[in-house]
Amino acid sequence: MGLTLAVVAIVSGALIVGALWGVYGKLNGRVEGFIVALAGGALLLSLVTELIEPTIEKSTTTTAVLGVAVGAVLFTVIDYLIDEKWGSNSGGGLLAAVTTDGIPENLALGVALIGAGPKEVAALGASILLSNLPEAASGARSMRENQKMGKGKVVAVWAGTALILSLAAIMGNVVFASLNEDLLGFVRCIAAGAVVASLATEVFPKAYKEDSTFAGIATALGLLFALMLGQMSGG
Repeated sequence: MGLTLAVVAIVSGALIVGALWGVYGKLNGRVEGFIVALAGGALLLSLVTELIEPTIEKSTTTTAVLGVAVGAVLFTVIDYLIDEKWGSNSGGGLLAAVTTDGIPENLALGVALIGAGPKEVAALGASILLSNLPEAASGARSMRENQKMGKGKVVAVWAGTALILSLAAIMGNVVFASLNEDLLGFVRCIAAGAVVASLATEVFPKAYKEDSTFAGIATALGLLFALMLGQMSGG
């Protein structure tokens, strides 16, 4: 549990750091797009190697396929309802979208930490941390500018979001620890499918919008980053 709490604190703490960055610092759009694409590429590979492949190895391909499909559909439906209810540019919509995106990421991290050592989840944890920074910075800046919220209130809201996502990771680690390998693999892949859907609808479009020139290179670099971390953890 000590490892879980340490990793969760670092990853979720990135949301608070990102919010401070967005509220008090200067955020270059192209730099933000590059980092978002970098994180997306890293997450894409990490999901396959840390969540989907272990399910195929320890359970069945069918379990993995069904889990990913269910996760993608769930995220898409929830994301659609959020956009319809709050609107994509409202403060509530921004916060709800980030939370919906972050819960499967952190749930996946918590599940991946079950029985794992510190090196085994390095790529996934680092990828989520990397994605949280620009995501929180962008959201905090938008809330500050569009909703006319005070700086302290914006940071407090994002700190609360970090707490919610931390609880999701801890829940993923504790609640699903007693599941048999088939059910655990199914849960892993539901989380993976949800994050894949979020990459397609939220992460990569945003990265391309902010930095259309280097988004592809950044995505490839992120994938290579996750690959190297995975190789080091296996070595």
